[in-house]
Amino acid sequence: MFLFYLSAGKVRLATARMMTSIAAFIMLLCFLSIAGFSQSGSQEPVVVKPGAPGQPTVVLPSSTRPTLPIRSAKDVEFMQGMIMHHGQAVEMTALIDSRSENKELRLLGARISKSQSDEMNFMKRWLEARGEPVSPSSNSGMLMPGMSNTRSASGSAVKPMLMPGMLTPEQMDALRTAKGTEFDRLFLTGMIQHHTGALVMVKDLFDTAGAGQNADLFNFATDVDTGQRAEIRIMQEMLSTLPTSK
Repeated sequence: MFLFYLSAGKVRLATARMMTSIAAFIMLLCFLSIAGFSQSGSQEPVVVKPGAPGQPTVVLPSSTRPTLPIRSAKDVEFMQGMIMHHGQAVEMTALIDSRSENKELRLLGARISKSQSDEMNFMKRWLEARGEPVSPSSNSGMLMPGMSNTRSASGSAVKPMLMPGMLTPEQMDALRTAKGTEFDRLFLTGMIQHHTGALVMVKDLFDTAGAGQNADLFNFATDVDTGQRAEIRIMQEMLSTLPTSK
């Protein structure tokens, strides 16, 4: 009886071990099946397009590729014009070091130069990504910094259209020839005029139906408006502290 009991116990032990092994094997198969499904699923991602409010989402083919948001002609015009506009501001700040000893003006000029150069690079990338030229067409009438007056077919001088707030060639010449406090005053009044023109350009963009809807452009134009309003206030304060001319 004792021997039979031991044999029966061994049988039960062997059976339990076998059942445990079978259960482990089944769990392994399940794990491998899930892993295989996940792996195969990652090779063909599901692309979902959110529906409008109250509308269901739409599952798109896995080959779907993102497209850039639609831009308007005014968006392109704004970016091209603002590149030219910023270009003159950078040209103005390049005159400071050799013409002014005003430390505050030097710091302001360095900040304007850096921020507007970075913004010019952003605008160029934005246009190039959409297959648009960085510069406007020659018949747009916009004046690039450094451009001289053109002449009509009759030979009379024709002044290209300046972007809002841009300094005239005469104003730029006066700035180049000035030094010291006179330069500081001309620079501050000129840059206040220049920044005010940029605000006009932003307003014109947002006042145009269908323009300024692109998220990147909207954020950029809003930043331009906010930043240049703040700099106008700084320059007005600096201008008020300059010695009066004799």
